[in-house]
Amino acid sequence: MLVGRTLWELLDRRVDETPDALMAVDEDMRTITFAEYWAESERAAAGLAALGVGSGDVVSWQLPTWIESMVLVGALSRIGAVQNPMLPIYREREVGFVTDQAGSSLMIVPSVWKGFDFEAMATSLSEAGDGSMRVLVADKALPQGDPSSLPPIEDPRDADEQPVRWLFYTSGTTADPKGAQHTDASIAAVAKGMGERLGCIPEDRNALIFPFTHIGGITWLFTSLQFGLSNILMESFDPVATPEVLSRENVTLAGSGTVFHQTYLAYQRSQPTPVFPNVRGFPGGGAPKPPALVAEMREVFDAPILSGYGLTEAPILTMADLSDSDEELARSEGKPMPGVELKFVTLDGEVAAPGEEGEIRAKAPQVMRGYLDSSLDADAFDEDGYFRTGDLGRLDELGNVVITGRVKDVIIRKGENVSAKEVEDLLYTHPAVGDVAVIGLPDPDSGERVCAVVQTAEGAEAISFDDMVAHLKDSGLMTQKLPEQLEFVDAIPRNPAGKVLKHVLQDQYKG
Repeated sequence: MLVGRTLWELLDRRVDETPDALMAVDEDMRTITFAEYWAESERAAAGLAALGVGSGDVVSWQLPTWIESMVLVGALSRIGAVQNPMLPIYREREVGFVTDQAGSSLMIVPSVWKGFDFEAMATSLSEAGDGSMRVLVADKALPQGDPSSLPPIEDPRDADEQPVRWLFYTSGTTADPKGAQHTDASIAAVAKGMGERLGCIPEDRNALIFPFTHIGGITWLFTSLQFGLSNILMESFDPVATPEVLSRENVTLAGSGTVFHQTYLAYQRSQPTPVFPNVRGFPGGGAPKPPALVAEMREVFDAPILSGYGLTEAPILTMADLSDSDEELARSEGKPMPGVELKFVTLDGEVAAPGEEGEIRAKAPQVMRGYLDSSLDADAFDEDGYFRTGDLGRLDELGNVVITGRVKDVIIRKGENVSAKEVEDLLYTHPAVGDVAVIGLPDPDSGERVCAVVQTAEGAEAISFDDMVAHLKDSGLMTQKLPEQLEFVDAIPRNPAGKVLKHVLQDQYKG
């Protein structure tokens, strides 16, 4: 395994070690080696520098999982820019808030992708602002320039002295996204720990078939450089095409979550011969996994689901190990990663006894520096400097973390956070809605589904499901957050202090 203080230093060392090894292949069988990746990143860095991008500039980008997206990361790292990757599902509401708060000088988008006009959205946001944010359209092509024109590479710094180089936004318990500040060192730490837990080797072929702009995508880039493994890229997940591509490219690590694993299982059962003959693990996380799925995957593929637990602010705090028993794999999220300190605090503020449930709090090299909006840090960290995850859990007798619930009112749908408050706030603006509670309900496919429980306004006709969806879309809510279920009650249940009793509604509608 190679070590580098920055992404670019790590890339330099990887090129020295295995320049001609495959780094990535996509669904169209385009390939790139580590040496080619280094060269492409240099040329793109020169092209971006010619457009005025310099060290410390914030560059927001919203590209699919393309080889060019990986090259963009390398190019911006070479320049020393602050990178702000955004999920492609973000729309005007989220993108506008993020680019404004981050102070983005450049927004890089595809023209039109999956039927959505990203160029029009970005241009509209640029024109609505003060004109300081430019827009660059990059459809599998990046600006090119002469690498000899680039300034010298900045001297790498040790972890504690590194500048913030990453802004990853996450929707939490508040309506607005929150910007988590990361360094190359924090991402490298989690990438190293993950690679060691998975036993990564140069011969591995990893399935990078989820949004590369997710912090998990950037983590896999670092892991690739550290361990010399290659990635199989697809710009979007497809239940038939994705397993076919992974089979063609001989996947060995087939992530990356419950929905993906269920798809692989269904696909294999439709085929007469093994589709992943050399798979040795199914990395996962982001959503609860049914214990039965672990057993089914082991039976069909003879390989384990290796799940982890973490947040954008503190990625992969725990992860399963290849040596864990199937019972551990099914019932827990693995043991704390190297360097991770966890404590469990009961809801009354006491440190939990061994095996007792409490809020999970963490200190770790992969914990963010803090939020871009520093006013949020007081609530994010406790008096001892531990990050408050907002999740409830306990340690089992073997030292594995078992997640038992959440303190925060967040719905995790297909691995992405949905703020109940954001959806509620928008639904409140509809004249037919007198009161509303948005809850998460268990779902075997998505982990949780979003359910809106509405109390109809007095004298109004009840809102229909289609009207609800149209209203939310018109309000700028991204599709990922739209409720999939609509229920009606005479009155939203509340306690004497006025707090909505969401557990009552969850018990009522979870069947």
